[in-house]
Amino acid sequence: MAYLAVKNFDFVEVIVVDDGSRDGTAALIEHHAGISLLRNPGNRGKGYTVRHGMLEAKGDWILYTDADLSAPIAELDKLLAAAERGSADVAIGSRALDRSLVGVHQSAFRELSGRAFNVVMRVVTGLPFRDTQCGFKLFKAAAGREIFSRQKLDGFSFDVEDLVIAKTLGYRAIEVPVVWNNVEGTKVSMWSGVQSFIDLLGIRWRALSGKYS
Repeated sequence: MAYLAVKNFDFVEVIVVDDGSRDGTAALIEHHAGISLLRNPGNRGKGYTVRHGMLEAKGDWILYTDADLSAPIAELDKLLAAAERGSADVAIGSRALDRSLVGVHQSAFRELSGRAFNVVMRVVTGLPFRDTQCGFKLFKAAAGREIFSRQKLDGFSFDVEDLVIAKTLGYRAIEVPVVWNNVEGTKVSMWSGVQSFIDLLGIRWRALSGKYS
């Protein structure tokens, strides 16, 4: 599946960012030829981890995906085709545009919380997207560097912040339905969920005060 997604690229690199793991992941990657390992200075959060990898990546297009591959890597073809067809700088995978593509759902509580977050997000930020939190996003390299170098958040709301920054800088972003299957094991605390809602206000304030320009 991965080969089908990348076979037309002249240059491909795979970067794994270790966010202070203790399960031997880093040691395994170190001995795997063809994969680059980046280490965070301790456990810094998903936003920091993605920013670290995106700013180190090379190539014309840069994709970040969750390590559990909830969205199959072959869906990269779909994002790239949509971005090129729509002259977009950013293409984000979405579980909300076509829910028939979701094979394994999250718990009812997490899905309901996600929908509530999206409603509040659209009201606070003015972004039109139905699913900002799917961890499968593609950026033109130049746009990605501009966006991620301005990112402030290290937590789970960084996706929204990056899309607000893209809008502020005039980059075109599109939403693309992708195949997605929930993989058990991801843990998000209640406080992290509450913090995500609070972060929206900070994003709005920074946007209005020109912090992202």
